[in-house]
Amino acid sequence: MSKKVKLIVTTAGSPPIPGLTELPAEMMVEKPDSFKHAPVPSEPAAQQRVVESADLFRGTNEIMIRHDGLTYRLKITRQGKLILNK
Repeated sequence: MSKKVKLIVTTAGSPPIPGLTELPAEMMVEKPDSFKHAPVPSEPAAQQRVVESADLFRGTNEIMIRHDGLTYRLKITRQGKLILNK
């Protein structure tokens, strides 16, 4: 079921919108009572690879990572947080 609502378009105080001048100042449009979105096709979730930091660092607190031709430094701070620097 739907109902008719009045749509009023004004551009007072703002620059004109191209194409809007051809529209009537007031028009009647139909508005559905309930709006349903089309279902999103379900895709299998991509499996995220989890790597333990202990496996990466192997007892050290800093490693170098080469990515896209650049070398980055991944470091474990005294507080146990990770910092990545270029």
